[in-house]
Amino acid sequence: MSPRNMEATTASKPVHRYNSKTAHYVTGSPLRTLIFGTIGSLLVMFASFGVGWLADASPFRRVEWIIPLRYTTPGLITCIALLVIGAMMLCREWLRMVQKLMVWDERAKRWVWAATICWITPQLFAFPLYSRDVFSYFAQGRLMQAGLNPYEYGVSAVNNFFQYGADPMWAESAPPYGPVFLWIEKIVAGMAGESVDTALYLFRGVAILGVILIAIYVPKLSKLHGINGTRANWLVVANPLFIAAFITSSHNDALMTGFILAGVYHAASRRDAVGGILGATLVTLAVAVKPIALVALPFIGLFWAGRGASWPRRFVFWALTLAVSVAELALLGWASGLGFGWISALSTTGGQYIWYTLIGFLGLQINQIIVSMTGNNDLANSIRDAFFSLGKLIGMGLAVLTMFIGKDENLVKRTGLAIGFVVLFSPMIQSWYLLWFIPLLVVAGIRTDWQLDFYFLTTLFFMIYAVSDQLAVSPYLEDFDQNIGRLIAAVISVAYASWLVFLDPATRRVLRRAQRSSIYEVSI
Repeated sequence: MSPRNMEATTASKPVHRYNSKTAHYVTGSPLRTLIFGTIGSLLVMFASFGVGWLADASPFRRVEWIIPLRYTTPGLITCIALLVIGAMMLCREWLRMVQKLMVWDERAKRWVWAATICWITPQLFAFPLYSRDVFSYFAQGRLMQAGLNPYEYGVSAVNNFFQYGADPMWAESAPPYGPVFLWIEKIVAGMAGESVDTALYLFRGVAILGVILIAIYVPKLSKLHGINGTRANWLVVANPLFIAAFITSSHNDALMTGFILAGVYHAASRRDAVGGILGATLVTLAVAVKPIALVALPFIGLFWAGRGASWPRRFVFWALTLAVSVAELALLGWASGLGFGWISALSTTGGQYIWYTLIGFLGLQINQIIVSMTGNNDLANSIRDAFFSLGKLIGMGLAVLTMFIGKDENLVKRTGLAIGFVVLFSPMIQSWYLLWFIPLLVVAGIRTDWQLDFYFLTTLFFMIYAVSDQLAVSPYLEDFDQNIGRLIAAVISVAYASWLVFLDPATRRVLRRAQRSSIYEVSI
């Protein structure tokens, strides 16, 4: 669309200056936005030294300048406030960036990449925040180093596991991870030796590899759908929630998601035997990181079957895709000595639930009603758990239905929807679960109506929850505990987010649909 036509189509909307020398609509330089977002990331990094997770065995606990941040009430309150303010600043500047980049051209691409790199870099040095799963990775790697099978032994089987920061829930639980990631855990544990902190940063390096894959394949998949790749990367990779979950927390989900996107791209772009086998192999690697990636595998078969394939042909290629994947998983299981032990480990997190999910909330209400009517807690818990299982079955049923219903040109979106159904009908949803399927929906196109509103508000909600949930507060302080810290974080973050949505004269405009076409849809 030419600049003249763009001006004509937005005549009834707010008019923005057009600079013919730069071929770009401008509302101000993105430099200030980039800088303030970087400051926010630096605040989060500094705050992590006070409320980020550390193992008891970590020598950082004895660093002179860190001690007052972690073991005094003023230090903890300061770090909690800085954590919240920094995270909310990142959210604000992420929203502001799109108001500064009115046309998603090469100039915008440079700014998005610059902002993403500048906002991510401080998180490379932060202590783990928002989750302590990375400590369990190290514990499982030490278990592998000791010659034990993590699918058969909990991390309590190795000496001093608790001193290395793993959550006690993993003491006797099998990890819900595949053989490739357990192999990575073993390598990291071998390289780190007894240094848990070295292991944490090595696992962050593994997560970065996943982020790089995502950043490469999001634009590629977007191009297949006629969606601007720079805009897609802004929605996904520059997203503060993405940075928090995949960089600061160092979740292995980053690597899994990267493999899924790579596999889907190669299958979708070629739609032949080479693309099908390559796609199946990459998704199988994702399964070997986290088995939830199995949901994407049938869609590789649909890509491989080709456009307009008959039902018999689709079933043939589903069988071929499954055969390729099972053979590769058998090879990986044999090479690692772990076999198919990950299948029995799939139920590890089966009993978990959380209040803000649809299934979790309804299950808790059912539980309370039955307790009040019968006074029988065991009966109430059994019915609640049965309801949770029903929710999971509904999610899996909808995922299967997505395999059979839908247009061929929507296969990438259908892949995202299938994973999304499994996640959204689960009683337990962590913020990083959303990142399994959000990139697939973004590359297929997010409408600039309620869908974009929901995306923004979901990001804010989970950032609020992240900064308020898992704070590492010393249990030995007399006048301060984790609950007080969470309350302080919740109050500040809700106040800041409310200001962004309702009062901030800049960011509240992002949620005004009347300005959507001029803000989001213009691209050249």
